[in-house]
Amino acid sequence: MPSGVLVSALLRRVNDAGGIGMMLARGNDQAGAILIIALENGQNPRILERGIGPEGAVTLIESARQVIDNPSEITAYWKRRRSRDPDLWVIELDTPFAERFAAETILDD
Repeated sequence: MPSGVLVSALLRRVNDAGGIGMMLARGNDQAGAILIIALENGQNPRILERGIGPEGAVTLIESARQVIDNPSEITAYWKRRRSRDPDLWVIELDTPFAERFAAETILDD
């Protein structure tokens, strides 16, 4: 399924469930990679990306394993990634169970 459709569906699901989902950078509608900044009540950021796991299946991969205390570090990280890959979608989800929303939406294509 095209990346633009997956991102749109994910943002709609999160917002409909009472969370906050927003697009920080628009990528290629057809095949852009999807990077997710997952928060819960504005805290505990995790950076996830849709990618190919060790078994060869599409999965969510944690992109930045270290604890990120400063929000500007998150912004700097995704902007560096985007400078190398202008097709990259960057979205932020602030909701409990953000990873579950992402997995159910962007992995079931």
